[in-house]
Formats: sequence, C-alpha cells, structure tokens
Amino acid sequence: MTGERRAASLLLIEDDPAIRSALLRALTDLGHAPASSPTAMQGLQDVANTRPDVVVLDLGLPDLDGVVLLRMLRAVSDVPVIVATARDDEDEIVRALDAGADDYVVKPFAARHLDARVRAVLRRLGADEESRAVSVGGLHIDLSSRVATLDGRPLDLSRKEFDLLAYLAARPGEVVTRRTLLAEIWRQPYGGADKTIDVHLSWLRRKLGETAAEPRYLRSVRGVGVKLVEPHR
Repeated sequence: MTGERRAASLLLIEDDPAIRSALLRALTDLGHAPASSPTAMQGLQDVANTRPDVVVLDLGLPDLDGVVLLRMLRAVSDVPVIVATARDDEDEIVRALDAGADDYVVKPFAARHLDARVRAVLRRLGADEESRAVSVGGLHIDLSSRVATLDGRPLDLSRKEFDLLAYLAARPGEVVTRRTLLAEIWRQPYGGADKTIDVHLSWLRRKLGETAAEPRYLRSVRGVGVKLVEPHR
C-alpha cells in the first residue's frame, strides 16, 4: 500500500453558482474529487446514486431548508455531512448538529479550511473502521456494518444512538463526561445540550432492556457523565 492519499469523493450541495464553481475548482486542486448539486432534492438523489465520501451542505437552498434535507439524508445514509453556511448564530449551529451534521463551518471560509475539515472527518471515519467490533457482556457492536446486537438479538438504533453506544462500549468501565460526548458524538464543543444526551441515553436504556433506576450496561455518574459496564450476573 502506498502512502498516497486517495482522492475523496465530495458532493457539494450549494445553490450559488459562483461559490459552487470556486469550491469545485479549489477542492479539485487540493486533491479531492468533487461534484455538485444546486438544489436539495437533486442533492438527495445524488447522494443515493453516487454514495460520496463526504457531503458539504449549504443550509440556504432554494427548494428546501438545509436542516430538513439533513434529516432526510440521515434517514437513508450515514455519509459524513459538513454544513457550510452563512448562518452563524448558535441556535442554527445546534439545530444542524442535532439533525446529524458531523461538522459546521461558517461562510466565508478558505478552501483550505474546508479541506482540513474534510480530512478530519475522514480520519475519524478511518479510525472508527480500524476497530471493527466491540463486545461487552452480551452486547456486540460491529462498526463496519453498524449493527449492534444484545444477546444475539439485533438492536434497532438510530444513527446517533449507535454512535453513542459504540463510543461508550469502546471504553468499557471508563466514565465519559458529558462535555466529551457533546464534542465526539454531536461535534458540539460547548454546553447547552444536556437534554439531548439524556434523551438519547433514555432511548438506549429502553432498547437495552434497562432503566436509569435499574441499570445493567449504562451507569450514570452524577455530575460527571456515564459509563458502559458489563452487567453483573
């Protein structure tokens, strides 16, 4: 295997023709293989047809709000999504991240900045694939196929539920702070989303057949975070 970096296939969903043209040219020069879609619905179709490595998504699209498109994408694909938009207020950032964005950059930005974000997302994806399976007690998580089973029974998990469970299972017995979960799972390096974590943990507990009052795998450490442990027999 050579040390050359494989060209990443990018799909740029952007309605502004000048921005689209400039980014396509710059990203090609930086070693990527970009394509573009000018509308949300065209972008959704192109993701399904071409299966890009990364999607770069503008929120201000002419036919559909970008966050709505993001939720539609998340229903059909786990492709990493970097939101690239002029919307810079915190509520919009939180809304996009909660809808499933992996990263968020604010216009105007340099193409090299976006290139660095793309490479960071791909590194995280590659790191996730290095360890393909994790087992704790009767819980088994296959990272490559994104399938989790409990005592041989498949678990029906959303994308974020799977990411959260896999992150905790890869660190059995380790207390993971809420700040870390926000940064690593929701790509949100600041507070204000404790309720999001609580909701996802509650959903996970239900699917693991436990409750906060009677935990088996997921144990909260008050004021600190949560850990995943092998249940007592």
